Amino acid sequence: MMLAKNTIQAKLTKKGTQSGTQQAKKAVSSARKTIRERAGWYGQNTEQKLSPWYGPERNKFLGPLSGEPPSYLTGEFPGDYGWDTAGLSADPESFRRNRELELIHARWAMLGALGCVTPELLAANGTPIAEPVWFKAGAQIFQDGGLNYLGDSRLIHAQ
Repeated sequence: MMLAKNTIQAKLTKKGTQSGTQQAKKAVSSARKTIRERAGWYGQNTEQKLSPWYGPERNKFLGPLSGEPPSYLTGEFPGDYGWDTAGLSADPESFRRNRELELIHARWAMLGALGCVTPELLAANGTPIAEPVWFKAGAQIFQDGGLNYLGDSRLIHAQ
């Protein structure tokens, strides 16, 4: 097995220590922290100031008027402000699936934002685009000749 030059295990093994692998595993496991430990509300030192975004004392959706959140919303995940009136997160399996779906939708939203900005940037740099502004582009369908997607009426033509 090839070790990267800068890993802890490689450095300990190069020093010639007989138990370099065991020491490296111990050093890596002590350096790893969970999200809760990095956030500062779940760790070895319980006297430290807790994070306002995670844990039982996190910020709630209505501030001090929120009341008690449901028992399944522990503040463990990002965006958990103790609000789930529809009970969509009550089942752990549906909660996992909803998190996954939200991530997919966020990626599509980022791609959509790129699709809004790219034509304007291309037009600003000299590329001939009929209407680079995204919210005005749909009005081209009402012009004479309609709207040719990809610049060719044989491919997709809307009128």
